[in-house]
Parts: sequence; structure tokens; C-alpha cells
Amino acid sequence: MIALPSGFSPQAYLELELESTIRHEYRQGLVYAMAGGIDDHSRLAINFLTALNLHLRDGPCRFFAGDVKVNYRDQFFYYPDAFVTCDPRDQQNRYVKQFPKLILEVLSPATENFDRTEKFQDHQRITTLEEYVLISQTQQEVEVWRRSPQGWTSQIYRTIDPVKLTSIHLEMPISELYRGTSLESFI
Repeated sequence: MIALPSGFSPQAYLELELESTIRHEYRQGLVYAMAGGIDDHSRLAINFLTALNLHLRDGPCRFFAGDVKVNYRDQFFYYPDAFVTCDPRDQQNRYVKQFPKLILEVLSPATENFDRTEKFQDHQRITTLEEYVLISQTQQEVEVWRRSPQGWTSQIYRTIDPVKLTSIHLEMPISELYRGTSLESFI
């Protein structure tokens, strides 16, 4: 990830985003241009969003794709690949959400380390966040981090395991996530 010159205020960043044709993320005064993804990245996100759409329907929770920002106290503004919010306070701003329940990132070689470390540490500050989901593009593997009173714990789902998202009461076959990708299994 390459940062633009430093010293952006959160307000300057938000103004830049309103006028830009390229998405940028913001972290502690630095602004990063977002690169495009590959076809598997897109399919994985679409498959997950499809499952969310069918599951959440007309309930109180809303899901968003990679074009709506999540932020925390002006320290960061990220575009997760997908996230769910059930908090009515998130209905007040159409561009930025602050109270997600679940955040999903499809891992890519360029961002995997950041998604697993700094970005995850940043997201842990959001008190409403219950699950942080990481989907691999190199193998059929989904890692779900869950918040508990004892801290964050990880559960890994592979190949034939159903992926369980307790925060939104969703269980789905991992094969459905990887349908239409280069990693699709025909077992």
C-alpha cells in the first residue's frame, strides 16, 4: 500500500473521497489509494454478499459492500469488502458507518499482512464488532475472529466445513463461498 503525502485531517480526507473517482482509505493522518482486485476476490465478496442478502432479508440488520466506509473516532476510515451493522445509529450517515457487528475482508497478497495486523487491531476498537472474517484467495479457508469476554479467539474453516457466523446467526457451506472461483471444489 502506498500512502499519499501525510498530514491529512479526517475532514480533508472525507472531502477528497467525495470528489475522487478512486477510493482511498485513511489511517492516522495517512491516505492510501486502493488497488483493484482480481476475479476471485470479486467472486468471493459477491458470494458472501449474496448469502447475506438471502439471510438478512427485511430484518433490522443491513449489509454493505466495499463502497461504504467504516470508521472509528476519526482514527481510520476503511472500505471493508463487506460488513453488517444492526445499530440504528448507522442509519444517520449514508457514507460512513461506525457500529458494525461483522466485518469481512477477502485477503489479497498485497494487503493480507495489513488486514491481519494493523487493520484488525484498529477494528478491535469498535465495541460493537463481534466478528472479523478473513477469506483466503489461495485455498478454501475462512478464518473467523470472535470477540468474547476473554478477548478475541480464532476459528478456521476449511474445504468441507460449514462457516458459522454467530453474530448474525448464519451458517453456510464453504463451497458456496468459493463457487465460481479458481478454487471451486468439484468433490
